Amino acid sequence: MLCGICGEAWTASLDWIDCWEQAGEKCPGCDATCEVENSPQVTVDPHDTALDDDRVAALAWYHTSTQPDWPTKDFDPAADLTADIRKRMGGEARVAAWAERQRAKALHVGTYEAAVHNMFRRIQDQADRGRQFYLYRVYLRPSVSVRTGWLIDPANCVGDVVLDEVCPPGIDVARYLNYHEDPGGLSLVLGRSAIGSVQRIAVPLLGAEDADWVADAVKALEAESDIAVQVTGPFSRRARPVTPRAVHARELGGIFATMVPINLRTHFRAAANLNPGEPPLTWARRVDGLINLIEAPDATLRALDRVERIYL
Repeated sequence: MLCGICGEAWTASLDWIDCWEQAGEKCPGCDATCEVENSPQVTVDPHDTALDDDRVAALAWYHTSTQPDWPTKDFDPAADLTADIRKRMGGEARVAAWAERQRAKALHVGTYEAAVHNMFRRIQDQADRGRQFYLYRVYLRPSVSVRTGWLIDPANCVGDVVLDEVCPPGIDVARYLNYHEDPGGLSLVLGRSAIGSVQRIAVPLLGAEDADWVADAVKALEAESDIAVQVTGPFSRRARPVTPRAVHARELGGIFATMVPINLRTHFRAAANLNPGEPPLTWARRVDGLINLIEAPDATLRALDRVERIYL
């Protein structure tokens, strides 16, 4: 953290940041809260290895995606557009212009923590619930040119960055401070040509043996009806169909969410919901894998170690 008022810099926990964002903590130097101008903000650790221009290409970076072939070599954003959608977009000329804007967007890679957080955020915010995710370990080309220093997160409100705006001619990679996913960590914006190779695994991993809680959870869920009933939520008068089994799974997910870092709990609850038609055993093993992605990542990293690199 760095205070813009008194210049105090210190290391804060995620719990401290959460409390501070609710005006429950103060700057240790001047007692400023989040409510005042130039109040403390998350900043980069001055000792972060990724600040060394010569080390950026030597580090492993990470990304999560539902694409099994990321970064796609011949990316065509318009490939799945139907004739009706193309017509509503204004015709082929406008579709082509839209596709070109999509291809101009930068790719993002970051720390392992940021990549995992990105997956949970997408499950909750981008309707990716129930889709298969892949974790990529990304290696840059040794010859990449790195932009000097680091940027405040350059993404717009939907997370997009136009590559040419942050990486001018002669620059392949730009570092930026990640505020939301692994706060304080450095992430990169880059083009596909900056990536030399990747390793890929499907996540979450399913353990060789079930965790102790799995059998009890499966038994409890199987005892609940899987027939939907109409219920009214606490913030809406509109009834919606929900199964008692899904309600119980949501309650269990809320309990497991207390095990993960505080900035991931809301996203974790969404990811831990029971998918339509998902068997209880599949749900329990999936949730166990989600917990391990966060709390016990060694198995996931070892799985990446065992797969061959895909050279681009």
